[in-house]
Amino acid sequence: MLTLFGSIAVSIMMLSYSLESRSKWYVLIFAGASAATSTYSAFAGIYPITVIEAIWSVIAIQRFSARYRAEGSLPPSTPALES
Repeated sequence: MLTLFGSIAVSIMMLSYSLESRSKWYVLIFAGASAATSTYSAFAGIYPITVIEAIWSVIAIQRFSARYRAEGSLPPSTPALES
């Protein structure tokens, strides 16, 4: 069960990282998935990865916060369709 949790956490982390440019919310999902991966590695006893993933989670939260302030809560602009 622990391996399944870790696999899901890492999969979500990788997917959200690849989608970060689309929305600020993917940055927040990445932060949560990094925290979940950190938790998994702590339970598995892999403490260097625990520390690294915890740091990534904090960095991602800071990036989300900065992006949230920069973008605000306005909906994304729709690009003009070319004829």
